[in-house]
Amino acid sequence: MRHLLKLHPESRCDAVDQIAIEVARQRGRLTLNYRMTGRIADLRLPSPRQPLRIDGLWQFTCFEAFLRAGTEEPYFEFNFSPSTAWAAYRFDSYREGMRAADAAPAMEASSGGGVFRLQAALNGLPLERSWHLGISAVIEEKSGRKSYWALKHPPGNPDFHHPDGFALDLAGA
Repeated sequence: MRHLLKLHPESRCDAVDQIAIEVARQRGRLTLNYRMTGRIADLRLPSPRQPLRIDGLWQFTCFEAFLRAGTEEPYFEFNFSPSTAWAAYRFDSYREGMRAADAAPAMEASSGGGVFRLQAALNGLPLERSWHLGISAVIEEKSGRKSYWALKHPPGNPDFHHPDGFALDLAGA
């Protein structure tokens, strides 16, 4: 099913028209397909590279996914750079107990014709359980201005970790 990310009310982005996400869950694998349309050449996108774990990706153009199995349980954060660099973290609770998670995604990225696509496939999580997902993106224009996109924004400043942002429910296998 396709879902549209919404621009945070306090953000502005002149280059991006739309960011859509398709989520598929099959045979113990979660696949996230991001599709961004607009003036892609006006964005600050890192050059493609070999997939590599890098911290701090959220400070630049980055697609993100937050997964949790329940309302009070630990959750995971995944950062996917257009370069195919990635990061994965596990939190004990809201912004607490952060540590690296051993969950390297398989990634592909492509750009052309006013469209940027990124696919990230996650294995190694207990995907037989029901999950709540928060899907988001940080987009940086060449001017340096950043915008914040999510399926659902909680009140106030952009906060992708906020429990209200886990707006997509996936039933267990």
